[in-house]
Amino acid sequence: MLTIKSSKLNINSGSKVLDMGCGEGRHTISFNVFDNFNAFGFDISVNDLKKSRNKLKDFDTTSLSSKCYFGATDIHNLPFLDNTFDAVICSEVLEHIVSVSDALAELVRVLKPNGVLGISVPRFLPEWICWKLSEGYQKMPGGHVRIFKQNQLRILVEEEKVKYLSFHWAHALHSPYWWLQCLFWDTKENSSLINVYHQFLVWDLMKKPLITRILERVFQPFIGKSLVMYFQKNPHD
Repeated sequence: MLTIKSSKLNINSGSKVLDMGCGEGRHTISFNVFDNFNAFGFDISVNDLKKSRNKLKDFDTTSLSSKCYFGATDIHNLPFLDNTFDAVICSEVLEHIVSVSDALAELVRVLKPNGVLGISVPRFLPEWICWKLSEGYQKMPGGHVRIFKQNQLRILVEEEKVKYLSFHWAHALHSPYWWLQCLFWDTKENSSLINVYHQFLVWDLMKKPLITRILERVFQPFIGKSLVMYFQKNPHD
């Protein structure tokens, strides 16, 4: 289940896409396997990158004309030339880092003129509820250090001389799962309620039943877990 939609990136088969902060590679692998993009997944976590490479082995990529690459780097100092990628995405990363402006400047720098930048962060209300329910959630090593409001994020990104295109929310059905995790933070590993809800999310992911697609669409405007925004780089940069 992707957060950032490949259809919003305005690119075609064979295009080069950077997934910065790729984690275990869900966007990177999907972009390569299903969209036939040349996908570059980079992250600071070597362990996550190992998991990404192992997950890619589950797919038959021999017939693809495009490639999938993984590597380790810091978002504040990307090892790429200016104007390298046709599209750049950064999903659920900016809430973890201190120097957001520096990170955004790097993401825009490596994006080609007219290219699309897709960014997602936890949405304010669902995230605020998590912070209120659990102090442990706030203090997780490598956890979230800030909560973005929608206009605040848009202004931050637009400071890098990019044009705002659109936004949407995602993963409404995931918000209650995280609220339950926070509510029962100290005993979450043994909570039957959390386990049942997790099984429900896995069932939804695998089966994609109509009822949950309807519920997701209905609840997204109210409790969508992620805020997703798209921007276009100035054609003259």
